[in-house]
Amino acid sequence: MDRTDFRHVTPVTLHWGDMDALGHVNNVIFFRYVESGRISYFDDLAMHDPAIWGGEGPILADIQCSFVEQLRYPAEIEVLTRTARLGGKSMTLEAGIFVKGSETPAATSQAVVVWFDYEQQATVRISDAMRERIRSFEAVAPTE
Repeated sequence: MDRTDFRHVTPVTLHWGDMDALGHVNNVIFFRYVESGRISYFDDLAMHDPAIWGGEGPILADIQCSFVEQLRYPAEIEVLTRTARLGGKSMTLEAGIFVKGSETPAATSQAVVVWFDYEQQATVRISDAMRERIRSFEAVAPTE
């Protein structure tokens, strides 16, 4: 995973309460960090349009995380997020959790996000406008 593949960065400060009894950040918390990056990413794509969270928008279908290194308090991290694949109704997001200043990730994640009509409770095609916004936003064009 290369930092230059990502344009979207979400800074996160680790909290003392993120750690577990073994003295490192609990692995469940990594999913929260990735969630913060994913929500910030979609907020930026939607240009803070609140309709994305009520009309049509993203809904998480699947997520995985690979833990590379332990994180410990105190630390500042950066969650890098990008669209790696853009399908008709779904997309694959990649994320990397980096300690600020590090070139290697402490964790990597992939998530499948489905575009969803919240009123109809059904998947829908990602609009052409959103698809273009995603393509123009990314440092590396997503595969289709």
